[in-house]
Amino acid sequence: MAAEAIAAIGDNTIDIYTGRDEHSFVGGNAVNVAVQLTLLGRPARYLGAVGPDDAGERIRRTLAMRGVDVAGLVTLPGRTSTSRIRVDQAGVRHFEYEDFAVCDDYAPDAAALESAAECGAVHLGLLSDAEPVRAYLADRGVLVSQDCGVTRPPRCLTRLAIAFCSQEAAGRSAHELATEAIAAGARLAVVTCGADGSVAFDGHQWWQAAAVPTNVVDTTGAGDSYAAGFLHARLAGADVDQAMRAGSQHAARACTHHGGWPQQALPPPQFTPR
Repeated sequence: MAAEAIAAIGDNTIDIYTGRDEHSFVGGNAVNVAVQLTLLGRPARYLGAVGPDDAGERIRRTLAMRGVDVAGLVTLPGRTSTSRIRVDQAGVRHFEYEDFAVCDDYAPDAAALESAAECGAVHLGLLSDAEPVRAYLADRGVLVSQDCGVTRPPRCLTRLAIAFCSQEAAGRSAHELATEAIAAGARLAVVTCGADGSVAFDGHQWWQAAAVPTNVVDTTGAGDSYAAGFLHARLAGADVDQAMRAGSQHAARACTHHGGWPQQALPPPQFTPR
């Protein structure tokens, strides 16, 4: 049933690794969340845009192979988004370049919004104008979450059920980020803190969950995996504490391989930004 599905709307990209590692993967916050949901057995839809190029076709093909519904993935004039990640000799990632390309031009049309509204929850990644999307979906009774780590600093988070934030991405304290998100209108703020676990706040109560120890290979997409685990559990009836622990467990698994989820690595040159 569609109500069991979760839709992810927004960014996709080709992650290009350089330096110690030389390969490329399909990624992007909304894409990672959608794929991670399918790995948990949850039906997922992805709505976004790619360019009419090989990178866009790679994204479409790879998502379909993973069982993600890509009926809402459109092709727009321009380039598919790319990101360049330099991996130093210590294995530390440095995001050097992001070209959001046609993702910056994408806005869901009426058909896409209706498809998303059929789902039990919708997660928003990078989206140039998320406020009317949140309002439409909230009015339809859909649980809406948004990644505030990939979104340009939002002034208003009204109609948002869950704000996902990243202490690492923001470079600020988790408590400050959570308090700010609640003040902006979110009903629940969840902040991932890497090895320090995660915290959540609803304006009245605080929760904290420990990170799950794991053999870290690559932390790319760990926060997205946490969001997928949290949403999957929440939609199944878990309380905040249970959902946080589910998010931590899924994020730990995502750190044990390269890329945001298990996939074939391809050489980077054919996806070098123009």
